[in-house]
Amino acid sequence: MATDRTQTGKGRYHPLAHKFTDSVDFISASFGKIADIFVLAACAISAGNAVIRYLFNTSSNAWLEAQWYLFAGMVMLGAAHTLRKNEHVRVDIVYGIVSARTRLWIDIVGTIVFLLPVCAIMGWMTWRFFFDAFSHHEISANAGGLLRWPVKFVMPLGFALLVLQGLAELVKRIIALDGEKDATPEYERPLQ
Repeated sequence: MATDRTQTGKGRYHPLAHKFTDSVDFISASFGKIADIFVLAACAISAGNAVIRYLFNTSSNAWLEAQWYLFAGMVMLGAAHTLRKNEHVRVDIVYGIVSARTRLWIDIVGTIVFLLPVCAIMGWMTWRFFFDAFSHHEISANAGGLLRWPVKFVMPLGFALLVLQGLAELVKRIIALDGEKDATPEYERPLQ
């Protein structure tokens, strides 16, 4: 007989928790797709800059800055997606040799003690950084430079996405501790 996910006890279904984690996962995946597009755009701009520089002996600060902005977008908007896929950097010496339940506890403690506080503080600090640039219409000092506030906005946005995804991952780990198999994150040992 198939187990009903609405039952109580071990493996019980947590409808609000799943709705929250599914929504956050969707948001992170969507921003991850934007980060993927930024990778392609940065490669195209970089190649275009190289061709223009060597064939026509000219250059543009705006295109160079666009590459930097796209790189910032890749990192900050793709970080939550990477966390969602459980592909972030970790110290695998201990993590790889402990049981699945212990890994859940390591993730829970790490999320509560490190990830959420650091991302919340960084999000708060970078918001003022963005707001000052936005309110003063800050422009790059380089000739032909770009507006600075768009790239500064991806910092608080990226940290906010990481906080949201961190909360979703925390909920997933707690559900997994309760015995629900669907919530157990995949862990792939790194190649040695």
